[in-house]
Amino acid sequence: MAITSSAKKAHRSSLNKRVFNERRRREMRGVIKEARKLVTSGEASEAKNLLPRAYKLIDKAAKRGVIKKNTAARHKSRLTAFVKKSSK
Repeated sequence: MAITSSAKKAHRSSLNKRVFNERRRREMRGVIKEARKLVTSGEASEAKNLLPRAYKLIDKAAKRGVIKKNTAARHKSRLTAFVKKSSK
């Protein structure tokens, strides 16, 4: 448990940031899952339309430090390859 007042404040701050980070991560994972589900159900064109939103959420998560830059690149690359493979 935090003892000093500055440590207590840092702990409160980290709890607040955690809420935003978890929300960002949940949205990112949700849109990736949704795109993959669309591809597997045969709606590749709709998944392709969802890619820009997925890119935006992944990039924002990387920018805010929720995920690392290379992890973001990997997510985008794999999702794009998955969508592209199914649309052939």
